[in-house]
Amino acid sequence: MKAAPLGLALLLAAVGLADAAPTRPSAPAPPAAGAQDLRPFIEALRPEALARGISATTFAAAFADVTRADPDVLARTRRQGEFARPVWEYLVGAVSPGRIARGQAQAARLATTLAAIEARFGVPRWIVLAFWGVESDFGASAGTVPTIRALTTLAQAGFRGPLFRDELLAALTILERGDITPGAMKGSWAGAMGQVQFLPSSFLAQAVDFDGDGHRDIWNSQADALASIANFLKSLGWNPAVSWGYAVTLPPNFDLTAYRADLSDFARRGVRRTDGKPFPASGNASLYLPGGLGGPSFLITDNFEVMRAYNTSDSYALAVGHLADRLAGGPPLAAPWPNGTARLDKAGLQALQTGLSARNLYGGEADGRAGPKLREAVRRYQIEQGLPADGYATPALLDHLRGRP
Repeated sequence: MKAAPLGLALLLAAVGLADAAPTRPSAPAPPAAGAQDLRPFIEALRPEALARGISATTFAAAFADVTRADPDVLARTRRQGEFARPVWEYLVGAVSPGRIARGQAQAARLATTLAAIEARFGVPRWIVLAFWGVESDFGASAGTVPTIRALTTLAQAGFRGPLFRDELLAALTILERGDITPGAMKGSWAGAMGQVQFLPSSFLAQAVDFDGDGHRDIWNSQADALASIANFLKSLGWNPAVSWGYAVTLPPNFDLTAYRADLSDFARRGVRRTDGKPFPASGNASLYLPGGLGGPSFLITDNFEVMRAYNTSDSYALAVGHLADRLAGGPPLAAPWPNGTARLDKAGLQALQTGLSARNLYGGEADGRAGPKLREAVRRYQIEQGLPADGYATPALLDHLRGRP
């Protein structure tokens, strides 16, 4: 991540983690023989590191056991998986009964700490807990890959240009400041670290020493990890007056073309929360139908976009939001998901993006990723064509765009 908060989301998207499953991925391919020698790259990095204030002692300690590229890390950069995973499959792992039970137990055990974090940062404890749960299963799966080795491997390979080289220098800065030792600095294959899976520059910008021991420790301190999540969200503009969103039911013949309005307007038009509670008096919201008409319906607020800055996947943000609701005692989703409905794969989404772009309805890259930009373009096309404006990309919609019956 860059020092700016949005860098974490951008880099996660860049390395293909934005739609990563909430559970641990399968093991990478076995190490290949003859891994690349990293020592020339490390020596070339030394002058810049020293110029940034990294001492020779810190530099030597960081790279003491780093001589060759990690083949497992390189294997992950070559792995090509399907990006557009159905949201309902994603939620099965992210919001499982076991995770809900573990999260509620943590909420009771850490009640005092969570109350203090909520008071200081204005982010609900349930949201903080949900991020912690999805990122590392409440600290149980924080990653075991040595961060310096992973980042050096990626930087030397030139993966994603200078991004990982910058992250490596940020990691060295963390070591210089003494928050963690090289041996204890561990995380994922792409350099995301600790219980919160911060990239090094995210750590430098947002990590918090909440337990007051003089170190920002997102690896071992639950208080620091939870407060760092809350600080990250606050820095992006979390609004404590509204939730991330609300599971809702729509009245019959609801006008889907008016899909963005104030919460009070949605209430006036007959939209109701599934938990029976009233909406806040005001707040911007938009209708989100992640499975199309007939599936679960949500009104998402600006806080949903704040959550997407942690990870740009809609599925990820929805999983965190729904897990937070369940941890707080909210009900499961009542409407069924369209499990048997055909859906677009990455190539299909790219074709849809290209077709919508030709109509000047989509201005983004044809990257095959479903998100708010594509959802908006689909809605504009549906409204233009007199179709139900649910914003849901399907094979039938692509056929319609191509003029097929």
